[in-house]
Amino acid sequence: MQVKGQSSAADKMEVNQAKQEHLLALKVMRLTKPTLFTNMPVTCEDRDLPGDLFVRLMKDDPSTVKGAETLILGEMLTLPQNFGNIFLGETFSSYISVHNDSNQIVKDILVKADLQTSSQRLNLSASNSAVSELKPECCIDDVIHHEVKEIGTHILVCAVSYTTQMGEKLYFRKFFKFQVLKPLDVKTKFYNAETDEVFLEAQIQNITTSPMFMEKVSLEPSMMYNVTELNSVSSDNESESTFGKMSYLQPLDTRQYLYCLKPKPEFAEKAGVIKGVTVIGKLDIVWKTNLGERGRLQTSQLQRMAPGYGDVRLSLELIPDTVSLEEPFDITCKITNCSERTMDLELEMCNTRSVHWCGVSGRQLGKLSPNASLSIPLTLLSSVQGLQSISGLRLTDTFLKRTYEYDDIAQVCVVCPYTSPES
Repeated sequence: MQVKGQSSAADKMEVNQAKQEHLLALKVMRLTKPTLFTNMPVTCEDRDLPGDLFVRLMKDDPSTVKGAETLILGEMLTLPQNFGNIFLGETFSSYISVHNDSNQIVKDILVKADLQTSSQRLNLSASNSAVSELKPECCIDDVIHHEVKEIGTHILVCAVSYTTQMGEKLYFRKFFKFQVLKPLDVKTKFYNAETDEVFLEAQIQNITTSPMFMEKVSLEPSMMYNVTELNSVSSDNESESTFGKMSYLQPLDTRQYLYCLKPKPEFAEKAGVIKGVTVIGKLDIVWKTNLGERGRLQTSQLQRMAPGYGDVRLSLELIPDTVSLEEPFDITCKITNCSERTMDLELEMCNTRSVHWCGVSGRQLGKLSPNASLSIPLTLLSSVQGLQSISGLRLTDTFLKRTYEYDDIAQVCVVCPYTSPES
């Protein structure tokens, strides 16, 4: 098996030396945490042929808990019997040992460990300097670590070069191939509010075969936004996670995380800048598995579809949640010029069946420069109870004779102040 990037001279040397026995032996072992051993109890009735044989065997088994031999409980750890799975975001650790199996001293030993991925080749050797000599039955040990950042096939290439007592330079390599799997499935959804706020829903699924302890799931916003996590509830002046105190994610389970992003004040005033922003930030996920092995993933920059506001954007800065029937209430509208030209606007208010505007309709708002905003206080009253929608605002650009209609801007709850609730 060959790896791209090796010189042809080294390849020929390896082929020529493959037929002879080397003085040094190379061993490579993956370093992983042990696993909990669980026994499978086998029992029978006393009147059956084995009698109490199975019971005595379980009591003598060192892996069983005394007094609870028939339960699937273990008090022993077992070493891994195979290479195991490696997941993206975890740390790959390996032990490399070069042993002198001969009866002569070997000189100028150089051990090199490279990791070949689909996109790059990484040098993992702790030291690139050669060992001057290695006596018989002695060894050179090294431990390498690498945080896995790519999915797919990885090849650990271990190369050893040395010089014999006769001055002959020898060289050999060994290849160790393994796959890196994906531990989590992350899906995101964006919701654009009427204001400049953006809500992000992140769905995270555990696609491994073992439970995970979710140590941290946070959103690192871009430079234009501040983020608020909506994954906890407050009670008795304490904040508690909505997922409980023990944040475990079982295999194939999915969990939703919610975040609210608000533009920073210096950017919120620039409507054109916020309108074109598509980069929101990136998710940082940290978890632990098995006996505390830590994994970490960072997504690429999350992007949303920038909302289209047209030439003129109308939003509400202030509106009450509940108002009284047939009593005036105030709202504050914000008008933003999202075009690249100055507008001369006129405001018209049209009454609906349930909501009536108070004030003069058809008034001039004056000229509004590109990306500039204007706040306008307005007064309304409702003649119908219940949840009512505010509609009927019209903005006309007097220069182009173009009218922009705004209906269902917001909703208010209209109640009758004279009706007492039933006891």
